[in-house]
Amino acid sequence: MQEIINKLDLGNFITTFTTFLSRNKPVFIQGDIKLHYKYIQELSKYEFKPPPEVSNLDQNIIHLKKMGVLKLYEIYEFIKIINYFTYIKKILLQGDLVTWLENIKIPQDILDLIKYFDEKGELRSDIDDEFLMIENAIIKNKKNLKESLRRILSSQKLAPYLVDTQIHYVNSEEALLLRGGFNHVLRGTVTGRSSAGFFYIVPESIKKLKEKEAGYLSKKEEIKYKYEKKISLILSSYIKFLTFLNKEFDRFDHYQARVFFAKQKDYNFLLPNSKKEILIKDFKHPALKEPKAVSIEFKKKLLFITGVNAGGKTMLLKSILSVAFLSKYLLPMSINTYHSKIGSFKYIKAILDDPQNVKNDISTFAGRMTEFSKLFRLNGALIGVDEVELGTDSDEAAALFNVMLQELIKKDMRIIITTHHKRLASMMASFDEVELYAALYDEKYRIPTFEFLKGTIGKSYAFETALRYSIPVNIVQNAKKLYGKDQESLSDLIQKNIDLELDLKKKTYQLKEDLDEIKKEKQKIKDIKDKSQEKLENIINSYESKYRVLMSEIKKVARENNTKEIHRTLNKITKIKKDIKVEKIPCNDSFKLGDFVKFGNQKGKIVSLKKSEATLECSGMILRVPLSKLKHTTIILNKEKIKTSIKHQKPNSSSIKIDLHGMRAEEALEKLDKFLSDALITGYDEVLISHGIGTGKLAYAVKEFLKIHPKIKSFEDAPINLGGYGATLARL
Repeated sequence: MQEIINKLDLGNFITTFTTFLSRNKPVFIQGDIKLHYKYIQELSKYEFKPPPEVSNLDQNIIHLKKMGVLKLYEIYEFIKIINYFTYIKKILLQGDLVTWLENIKIPQDILDLIKYFDEKGELRSDIDDEFLMIENAIIKNKKNLKESLRRILSSQKLAPYLVDTQIHYVNSEEALLLRGGFNHVLRGTVTGRSSAGFFYIVPESIKKLKEKEAGYLSKKEEIKYKYEKKISLILSSYIKFLTFLNKEFDRFDHYQARVFFAKQKDYNFLLPNSKKEILIKDFKHPALKEPKAVSIEFKKKLLFITGVNAGGKTMLLKSILSVAFLSKYLLPMSINTYHSKIGSFKYIKAILDDPQNVKNDISTFAGRMTEFSKLFRLNGALIGVDEVELGTDSDEAAALFNVMLQELIKKDMRIIITTHHKRLASMMASFDEVELYAALYDEKYRIPTFEFLKGTIGKSYAFETALRYSIPVNIVQNAKKLYGKDQESLSDLIQKNIDLELDLKKKTYQLKEDLDEIKKEKQKIKDIKDKSQEKLENIINSYESKYRVLMSEIKKVARENNTKEIHRTLNKITKIKKDIKVEKIPCNDSFKLGDFVKFGNQKGKIVSLKKSEATLECSGMILRVPLSKLKHTTIILNKEKIKTSIKHQKPNSSSIKIDLHGMRAEEALEKLDKFLSDALITGYDEVLISHGIGTGKLAYAVKEFLKIHPKIKSFEDAPINLGGYGATLARL
């Protein structure tokens, strides 16, 4: 893997990524890539802390299998993982990732080990009374040592012998730097001499305190070893779980590293698919400081990249292989993932360097043949070859590679070739499985543009490049003459083709801009129309609200059977109706005879127009519809028509009450049906049906009819003042 990483210039990228891992490991994740991608996407939605740095625990687990005793700091590496899984389970709330984490069930015996350690990974002092006593004794002894040194340094008798007032550490012991003769005032041990002949002295009182401290520390280590044995024994009984936990932590470590790396760099993940097509949009290679975004479409089996030297052909090849490599290992990158696709390739091979090797006595071309011979043993690979004809006669190489490449593309491979020679590309351009891209060159400024044109073969621009690098003009002119008129004409023809393609591309881009502008204007018109429609609906809702209030008043007075009050309310409605002035909403649609239009779910053709109304021919019917309800459509109707004229209008008069006294059941139900239809059109939601008591047959027929009527919500006997059992109150 490291070889392909280096060839694609991804070394620094991978090194940076590994700094996000809590411990060093290979960058690939074993298992189902789709599942890994799903978990990474879920994890990206959360804010959480990355795990701490953790040592590799493989050797520790092997040591436990042999019933060995781990040091406390080695045990704490397991505790770090346990602590982190406990923490992350509280952060993640839902999703498949949570289900996976719930399967990592930590035994209670292992969870109990957390209490032995403090946040620094040290054995907690309060875990053992003797241990706590020793800790306190060590602290007190250190305090006494400092106090003793302070008293010695402040002694008036010792002052003449002090070279300085510093505490010097010699062989890990606190010593004073004294002049000769100090033994008359201070008892101590000489531990060394300075370059000036002074003595480093450890005072006897300090030596005794240090010996006391050593005794405490020795006892402390004994207690720590006791707990190391105890905890190691517990861990040894859970070897399988610890192996599983260690593996699952590595898996989560892969996820979190990718999430944090992607967030910091503003990168995206591209999941490879089962198809072999390559569609790359706006990829930026991480090795470049100011990269130009690469976009390319490669749906066939062989891609030829031709054109100017130093025009970006090699970097385009590396970019395609890099996208495939990074997606294969779910590493984030700078790319437009919404418009990019990449296949899943078992092998990714790059033949980029000059393979000439003096030590192995191999030539450039022989080296190329060696590398190509290995490709015939592969299937499902993505291959990139830079300067395919390197190292031999281009005409002979063109013939040889023509045959070899045809054989390779039969093996379900995708091959990318760069070359500045035109012969091989010309020979293979007619094959259905071959695509062409040409590196472009700015003729005016004599520099590459680092852009590529699809569907053509590019010039090498050798003469232009020579002039750019200050080769004398007369030499270049002589070279052109030697090159020959036919070859120069071919190059000119290629250039004209490129110019035509670029001109077409420019015009296409301009047309797209114009179309986008038209779409924007159309959207503006739609927005205006929508706002107008909203305004109209608000007005209608306002008047409907007033209408419901007035209808409520009418029903109230109708129940009271107060004729004068009914007339007074009707007069009030008439006055309000006269006062209603609906503002005319401007309509941006203009219609003419013959237009195809849409009315609700119906589509038809305008056959007649009035000021505010249109007559439509629609599915064999003739409809009269207000212009405000129409929209343009391009659907052509069936020419077979059956003319039927339908005009929908409200009844001229309507009442909330009907009297069926003295009628036969059949006649009564016919009139009741029409009455209910008129009431529904008028908008009543409650009506009174008078039928009398009599023999009860008419009342029974009315109620049975109401039971099966689709627009009746409920019905009941009317109140006493409205007829009681002789009338029925129905709700619509």
